[in-house]
Amino acid sequence: MAWIYLIIAGIFEIIWVISLKYSHGFTRLTPSIVTILTMICSFVLLAQAIKSLPMGTAYAVWTSIGIIGATLIGIFVFNESMAPIRLICLALVIIGVIGLKLTSS
Repeated sequence: MAWIYLIIAGIFEIIWVISLKYSHGFTRLTPSIVTILTMICSFVLLAQAIKSLPMGTAYAVWTSIGIIGATLIGIFVFNESMAPIRLICLALVIIGVIGLKLTSS
């Protein structure tokens, strides 16, 4: 169950990063509220996951889900760079997450 909490926490992290962009520095009400609520959900679920997963692994996976999701949405929604080095670095993050999952209990 901890891994499910962690994955959902990572999804909420992606949502808050996107809504943070749309909040324009917390000057727009609705995206600002979405940002704060999804931040809270993300942290609560991360806290639940850390109860039974190694802290370092859980934190690394949580942030990696956010990194991967935000980067892909940045590329496909916000037309951010798809430079080869950027994609290689993203692949390294994915490899690292897989390695952490495989070596965690």
